[in-house]
Amino acid sequence: MLNKILIFLLICTSLISCNMKEPLVIGHRGAMGHETENTLPSIQKALDLGVDMIEIDVFKIKSGEIVVFHDDTVDRLTNGPGNIEEYNIIQLHQLIVDGGHKIPTLQDVLKLINNKVALNIELKGAGTADKVNFITNFYIEQRNWSPDNFLISSFNWDELREMRKYNPTIDIAVLTEDNPEDAIEVAKELNAVAINPFFEKLDQEMANKIHDAGLKIYTWTVNEPEDITAMKKIGVDGIITNFPERVR
Repeated sequence: MLNKILIFLLICTSLISCNMKEPLVIGHRGAMGHETENTLPSIQKALDLGVDMIEIDVFKIKSGEIVVFHDDTVDRLTNGPGNIEEYNIIQLHQLIVDGGHKIPTLQDVLKLINNKVALNIELKGAGTADKVNFITNFYIEQRNWSPDNFLISSFNWDELREMRKYNPTIDIAVLTEDNPEDAIEVAKELNAVAINPFFEKLDQEMANKIHDAGLKIYTWTVNEPEDITAMKKIGVDGIITNFPERVR
């Protein structure tokens, strides 16, 4: 009788494992559970941990450069004050990020990644689409980056619309922290490849609706092992996390 129970449990475990899809491992702001977010050491740590994709945030600053940073202001993470968009590149280079780092440009990150993994560029600030499109096109055409290694996302859906005007083919993901179903219509409008929903808003029924619409699901920001397991059971296509090693 005991042997039958053990065999039954092994079969159930096997079936559950088979139904759990292995999603892409996406490092959130690099690997911010280990290094200061959106810095080159954080990007390098994500690469060292074997991620499939890295997610970063970008703004366009006053002097026109696209820089990698998350917050509207530099106060939380640097020794300086004020809105990041009001800085020029010389002033920005004078800031020290927690851990003794510098705020990198998008090109700094691209040079480090060197087409090894995909890059999800989240457009944080307004007016970023044009310059980001210019930079990504340059790396595709002149640096032989694979177009599949770029994914553009944003909570600002109008900025995504601008990106689509500039580039009819680049992969787009629609970010949402509300009901993910509300993002399906705009995803279709933009010919997007994915919706990036907040994981706490995602259940099996909602995941099925997104997949039935022909869209992938890259959910954020999933750090706890039980939540990672739950997202795998739902069948998401990618997990954005501060701790990439936990998804493996």
